[in-house]
Amino acid sequence: MGSLSMTTMQWLSWGVGLAFIFAFGACAGSFLNVVMYRLPNGLSVVSPPSRCPRCGARLRWHDNIPIISWLLLRGRCGRCSAGISIQYPLVEVAGGVLLAGLAALLYLIPPSDFWSAIGGEWWYRQKLVGSWPAYLCWALTLLGLFAMTVIDARTFIIPIQIPWFTTIACWILWPIQALLPVHAKVVGEWPIPTLGWAASIAAFGGLGGALLGVGLLRTGVLRYSFEDYEDYVQEGDVLADYPHARREMLVELLFLLPCLLGIAAGFFIGRSLDGQPPLLVMALGASVGGWLCGAGVVWAVRILGSLAFGKEAMGAGDVHLLGAVGAAFGCVDPVVAFFLAPFFGLLWVLLRAIGGRVLPGLGKELPYGPHLALAVVLVVFLRPVLLDVGAEVFPGLFT
Repeated sequence: MGSLSMTTMQWLSWGVGLAFIFAFGACAGSFLNVVMYRLPNGLSVVSPPSRCPRCGARLRWHDNIPIISWLLLRGRCGRCSAGISIQYPLVEVAGGVLLAGLAALLYLIPPSDFWSAIGGEWWYRQKLVGSWPAYLCWALTLLGLFAMTVIDARTFIIPIQIPWFTTIACWILWPIQALLPVHAKVVGEWPIPTLGWAASIAAFGGLGGALLGVGLLRTGVLRYSFEDYEDYVQEGDVLADYPHARREMLVELLFLLPCLLGIAAGFFIGRSLDGQPPLLVMALGASVGGWLCGAGVVWAVRILGSLAFGKEAMGAGDVHLLGAVGAAFGCVDPVVAFFLAPFFGLLWVLLRAIGGRVLPGLGKELPYGPHLALAVVLVVFLRPVLLDVGAEVFPGLFT
């Protein structure tokens, strides 16, 4: 009876906790609605407060409760009765499900279970109270991917503010995570791949070089690539047939030179250091190194593809998107996602060919960002399946 009661109390506790996380995710989804509407239009996401786009009436607090307010108002403005898109509650529900689902998969699955490989024993032992900075890294990045996917699909543009916000948040939160107590059973483990001295210092050197490159851009020493892109955009077009892609790749290589030199210098300096870095250094190094790997693999293909074919191979927004993924999940996941993304592109082409005439929405061309985001979600949430498939296809490579 006592054991049964304890199990019931545990489930009750977990249920209340997941309900709270769902509510938090719904609030985050409400903010995503603001981001997805305002950023593409060049508006502030902070001010003015939310208003009805038709009558301009400012929403009162009880008109702005995620999901509930839309249901109580029956999808209409309380002042002018203008219709409110169902997108708003759907995005709020999606935010809640995403965050609550992530928490359930990380914290409630025992290490012996097949699906525990989504996170691993570290998450199960640490629980949310001992891993909240790491959880926020993953949650914020997944929410950011959601917003970037919707915006990119609509406008073929990824607002750089979103990946930069999630990246900087990860660089703050991972070191905070390193300062929290570690469960005795997971001492020595870390939720994302860690780096030794050489790779960590190389990552810091690369970050320093990247910041130097940004400084050179801001001061006018270097110029931004594709500065004259708008001159080739026809009225009503989203993309331009830009004829100088090869020239602009040389501009981007010049921008990347300080970063590459910083990586090389950091690697040689780090080689002289013995032992294992402190956890704080490894935590930040893993995040910065993941950012460089994620952004680097896209940028390498962008440059090589553009030089080879004379057209912009991949968007600069994709570089920042996968860089943010690396800052949250480390150096392996963004690279795996990058090589899985083309399959989503092929699937979309097939869906367009088969169902485009029946469902007009399937006839729309998609940029590469949504395919990258879907691949990342697959890597995160179907990690056990991918590990099993990898073990079959590449025996001995996966343990």
